[in-house]
Amino acid sequence: MSAARFDAVVFDLGGVLVDWNPRYLYRQLFDDEAAMERFLAEVCTSHWNEQQDAGRPWCEAIAALSAEHPQHAALIAAYRGRWDEMLRGPIAGSVAILDELRARGVPLYALTNWSQETFPLARRIYRFMEAFRGIVVSGEERLIKPDPAIYRLLLSRHGLDAARTVYIDDAPRNVEAAARLGMHALHFRDPATLREALCRAGLLEAARG
Repeated sequence: MSAARFDAVVFDLGGVLVDWNPRYLYRQLFDDEAAMERFLAEVCTSHWNEQQDAGRPWCEAIAALSAEHPQHAALIAAYRGRWDEMLRGPIAGSVAILDELRARGVPLYALTNWSQETFPLARRIYRFMEAFRGIVVSGEERLIKPDPAIYRLLLSRHGLDAARTVYIDDAPRNVEAAARLGMHALHFRDPATLREALCRAGLLEAARG
C-alpha cells in the first residue's frame, strides 16, 4: 500500500464551515433590499470589515466610520453589537466532511480571517471547532489572508509541509495564495464538490452506490 499523499487538511471557516453573512442582520434593519446593498457597498464595506479581521479594534472602527457617516451611526454600531445575528449556523455538509476526516485520523487545522474580538463567541457556539489541532486567527496575529506570511505562520507553527497539506477556502484569492506556497489548494463551492476533491486526494473514500 502506498503512503498517503497528504498529512493534514486546513479549513477556512467563514463560507466553508460557518454560514456568515451581514445580510442576515441587515435585512432585519432595512425595508429596501437595494438600500441595504448600497449601505454594505458604501458604508460597512467588506474592506472595512477586513481591517477588524486584521486586528483593528471594533470600537475604533465604529467610531471612525460613524464620524464619517453620522446618519448611519446606529446601523454601523449594529455591525458589532448584533454581530451574532450574521451567523446562520454551521454548513452541515461541510461539518459532516470534517467529522469524517477526524474519524479517519486526519490532522485538522483552521486558518481564518476573523476578528479576535468576535472569534471567541464563534468558538463557543460551534462545537466542531474541537476537531482542530490548531486554529490561526488573523485578528490575533495581525496578519490577514491572502498575505503569504499568515500561511507561512500556520505551516511553521504546526510543523506542516506545504506540499503535503490540503487547504480549503471559498475565496479564490486565498486559494491562489495557498497554491503559490505549494499547498494543495481547493476552492470550496459546496460540500458535494469538496467531498469529490478529497476523495481524489485519497483522504476520503467515495460512497458506495
